[in-house]
Formats: sequence, structure tokens, C-alpha cells
Amino acid sequence: MNKDAQMRAAINQKLIETGERERLKELLRAKLIECGWKDQLKAHCKEVIKEKGLDHVTVDDLVAEITSKGRALVPDSVKKELLQRIRTFLAQHASL
Repeated sequence: MNKDAQMRAAINQKLIETGERERLKELLRAKLIECGWKDQLKAHCKEVIKEKGLDHVTVDDLVAEITSKGRALVPDSVKKELLQRIRTFLAQHASL
């Protein structure tokens, strides 16, 4: 495992241990609902199912179809807020 991967693993472990990872996930969920992301993605899913037909779409197909669009639809403001919270967390836990 290279140094970058080790650092990511250490940060992830610290996020889990402190409960911060769950708090960040809850914040992300709330922000995505608030900005309409969830509704947009739901509408896109319905569109894909309508185009291909319910009998011709598996969950895996649907996930493959919407993943990139889902990522692209996340507002920059939400990404920036999460990044800032992670930076603050890391500053407070500088012993990593």
C-alpha cells in the first residue's frame, strides 16, 4: 500500500472512530434533499425505466446508467461544504 493509500485509510479510520463519517453522511443526505438532487435523480430513473421498459432494466443497469449523472448533479456548494468540514476535522485531529 503506498503512502497516499495509507493516509486515506488512516483518515477514514479516524472519521469512523469519532463518528464524524456518519455525521458527514447525514449532512450530505440532508443537503442533497434540500437542493432537489434526490428528486432530479428519481426523475432520471423513471425516464430511463420508461425508455428501456420495466422488464428490460435491472438494478445494476439502472445504477450504471445514473451514477455519472448523479455525481454531476451534486452542487459545487455541497461539495465545498463537505470538503471544508473534512479539512476542519483534519485540523482538529492533526496527529494523523
